[in-house]
Amino acid sequence: MNTIYLVRHGIKEKSVGDAKLSAKGIQQAEKTASFFRDKKIDAVFSSPLSRAKETAAIIATAIDKDINEEIGLRERANWGDIPNQSFDEFVELWDKCTRERDYEPPNGVSARQAGKRMEQFINECKNQYPDSEIIAVTHGGIITDFMVNVFNAEQLNDLHSNFIDVQSKLIPECSITIIRYDGMKYYIDDFAQVTHLLDK
Repeated sequence: MNTIYLVRHGIKEKSVGDAKLSAKGIQQAEKTASFFRDKKIDAVFSSPLSRAKETAAIIATAIDKDINEEIGLRERANWGDIPNQSFDEFVELWDKCTRERDYEPPNGVSARQAGKRMEQFINECKNQYPDSEIIAVTHGGIITDFMVNVFNAEQLNDLHSNFIDVQSKLIPECSITIIRYDGMKYYIDDFAQVTHLLDK
């Protein structure tokens, strides 16, 4: 049985393109790193986008691991993929992808395809690191894209009513979703938990 910790990156700077973490995002990543210090983690993977790699670097340093960059953890689309795209235009495109799961945006992939990339990544982890605990620092959209692919509506609505309709709002920055996978079936141990970010 593999355990996959799906970590959304910390809060990013408000800029187009491959935005870096904000000061708040760095603080969130440091608190997330503390969560993992006492856990037996076998590998750390990251989306190639800067905000994810910076989050992963803070976590990996805390647990003395290297980072494996994984393009399959990249978001289905990123603001700035399309030249001269306004933020409002990006949000409109994002919402269309969420509603129409097979729609392929320019310079991106469909929601269903993004979810399948995550499935493929988890399968590869199962083969390469059997019975291991893996951290994957990624993005909110691909986490829910994956979950809509592999869990049924009843399971999703147990996590949040109307999960599919509001999925884009369900994964806060530096939240942790814990998935177990036995090679045949996925299990949800925790969903978008943020207790590690709270001031103690």
